[in-house]
Amino acid sequence: MPSIKVLIVDDSAVVRQVLTGLLSSAAGIEVMHAAADPLLAMQRMKQQWPDVILLDVEMPRMDGITFLRKIMAERPTPVVICSTLTEKGARTTMEAMAAGAVAIVTKPRIGLKTFLSEAAEELIATVKAAARANVKRLAVRAEAPSQPLVPVSKHTADVILPPGAPRAMAQTTERVVAIGTSTGGTQALEQVLTALPRVCPGIVIVQHMPEKFTAAFASRLDKLCQIEVKEAENNDRVMPGRALIAPGGRHMLLRRSGAQYHVEVVDGPLVNRHRPSVDVLFRSVAKSAGANAQGIIMTGMGDDGAAGLLEMHQAGARTVAQDEDSCVVFGMPKEAIKRGGVDKIVSLGVIWREIAQG
Repeated sequence: MPSIKVLIVDDSAVVRQVLTGLLSSAAGIEVMHAAADPLLAMQRMKQQWPDVILLDVEMPRMDGITFLRKIMAERPTPVVICSTLTEKGARTTMEAMAAGAVAIVTKPRIGLKTFLSEAAEELIATVKAAARANVKRLAVRAEAPSQPLVPVSKHTADVILPPGAPRAMAQTTERVVAIGTSTGGTQALEQVLTALPRVCPGIVIVQHMPEKFTAAFASRLDKLCQIEVKEAENNDRVMPGRALIAPGGRHMLLRRSGAQYHVEVVDGPLVNRHRPSVDVLFRSVAKSAGANAQGIIMTGMGDDGAAGLLEMHQAGARTVAQDEDSCVVFGMPKEAIKRGGVDKIVSLGVIWREIAQG
């Protein structure tokens, strides 16, 4: 297999140096160039086009968002955004997601060398996954954040919520839709949620995304959708016409109180290398809602959510997976299908109908 050719675009010499060293040491990856700004990058791209671009957002001469839009209009290419973890940066980075980025790599303002070195394994995995992304899907609607890069052992949902009892009520007047997604998910969620009518079941969502970015993402969707979309807070009620997005850096669980549902937002270790984890949410939905729920697993790399969706299926919930053709990355749905937890496989464009029908 030919090496993945990576172009790094960042005005920080330290970032360029560290990223070049980390990626160059990985098998199957070749750093073709590290440029200080987009104009220098474009000169290099005239000679050789990269397979993946690592791109900063705030740079001199041309900002990353303008550069990204230019790339996606002329020759769609997987782009991973390198963004500083700040509230202001989150809002700016969401524009980059809307313009066509595949994933977010967060970088701190201090301790950068140590952070990136410790996150090397996940950084390399992100670049390799980006190289396999369906750029045709990115060019159509373009968005997609990922998870902060923290190398840890791979826990299961057991560390947050044990399997088994309590059992869900046999019937309730309120239904719940649980959605899990990762790479390509912001693009996909926008398409699904903006198509929903104001009257639809309550929705709980895990989108793998770094801390501070989910609030900006939810706010953006809330302005675009007929339904209410918000970053979940502890004890928020799950109700018709509302979608709650798990906050980055915390797990979200569904709880039942009588015939009503609310969410619990908790700390805890990473599950399947993610926090929030789709498996944690799906397990809690299986236990609290059972057959009153619908589970939907969408585009994303890895297998987070596959075990949880199977638990929902076994608890009587209706389960749906996004099909390969409409995914940016077919990892999560593929694994859920392989494990036997999926009742129905559908294209992204009709998922909203599955939700609206209850």
